[in-house]
Amino acid sequence: SDSMSNNEFYYDDANGPSLKQVADEMCRAIDIGAAVLPKPLLTLDVDESDESQEQTRYAAVLQREFNAVVVEHHLKWAPLCHSLPGPLVDETPSDRLGRYDFHHADQIVDWCLERNIKVKGHVLVWHVTTPSFLEEMEPEQVRSQLKRHIFTTVGHFRGRIQVWDVVNEALAPDGSLAENVFYRKLGPSYIEDSFRWAHEADPDAILLYNDNKVEGIGSSNSSKSEGFYQLLADLVAKGVPVHGCGMQAHFNAAGTGRQRMPTPRMIKQQIRRLGNLGLKVSLSEMDVRVSKLPPEVRGTAQRQIYHDVLAAALTEPAFDGVWLWGFTDRHTWVTHFYYDDEPLVFDEDYNRKEAFYGMRDALASLTPGGTVGDGVLLNSDIDDNGNPWGYEWMQPEPEIVETLENIGDARPDWEQD
Repeated sequence: SDSMSNNEFYYDDANGPSLKQVADEMCRAIDIGAAVLPKPLLTLDVDESDESQEQTRYAAVLQREFNAVVVEHHLKWAPLCHSLPGPLVDETPSDRLGRYDFHHADQIVDWCLERNIKVKGHVLVWHVTTPSFLEEMEPEQVRSQLKRHIFTTVGHFRGRIQVWDVVNEALAPDGSLAENVFYRKLGPSYIEDSFRWAHEADPDAILLYNDNKVEGIGSSNSSKSEGFYQLLADLVAKGVPVHGCGMQAHFNAAGTGRQRMPTPRMIKQQIRRLGNLGLKVSLSEMDVRVSKLPPEVRGTAQRQIYHDVLAAALTEPAFDGVWLWGFTDRHTWVTHFYYDDEPLVFDEDYNRKEAFYGMRDALASLTPGGTVGDGVLLNSDIDDNGNPWGYEWMQPEPEIVETLENIGDARPDWEQD
């Protein structure tokens, strides 16, 4: 096709179709998304010195493989008007209140729209990336600044960004509401208020609630999964304009205790009950850390997780997309927030990994001639031979079991490991 003519050099025809091409054949529309950063998208890397090159490898692979993009960092409140691009001249430090810089986000959004790639905005209300000056404000001022932030950001992209993560990670690990800056200043109503304001700012936008460790019923995080469901059920019952939800799916293949990932059956059941509320459900920030596993099983584990989780999710009609948090191991948040790892489906040189083929096979399960579920355990966690799901790589639980004593804990997940 014409879209590939510019980057045939990177098109590994021997290995078959792209994720996007498989998605085009699927029996219903599924978002195949990736979180994107502006610098690797638009700036040649150190090993890309060829002046004649029309676009970066990052851009070429992204355009070839994905039909959707989420802005990874540059739409969060603090980066927009606090920490990036930095203090204004002659004002050091500047609180930059109300001074927005959409330059980098606009670059990503425009690049996507020129290529018919859907864009999701991330994220309007997340306490971790909120300007610190909110702490000093009175509740009424916090409320007016939050409302203005939502109107400013959603309004700027109205008609360009079709989907927004409105509120992110409002739950503590035990499923209660996290006692973050918004909760302390405004009480629990900040969540529904944020959705109503976002809906007012763009009545056509799809609005989502997003959280982590909520992917499975009966998992090691069952209290948080339950809290996620209850929060959304309450919002729906109140008539709040929430249209769907994202379950982040940041998985650690070697995890035990709270870090143990749910099985495909657990994930399918969670998607089903959320779908019964009338919501669309996506896996919204998927990556699979494997560096804590023995080296010989890392590839197997990563391929199985990408394949089985996605194939199980696709059996539920409410499931409408899988978004990866990045797509190449060259650019992953895991390296900065956790440790060195290879959690994505393309390696550091943009080659397709085993995990890529696992993901593509799962997508193919909903194409003509495919088998729904693609052989994944959907009704049990034990196979016909008596082996539990993931037995080839899943790590045993330690002797000492941790207890859950984190009611209202608002720390981000990487600080709770």
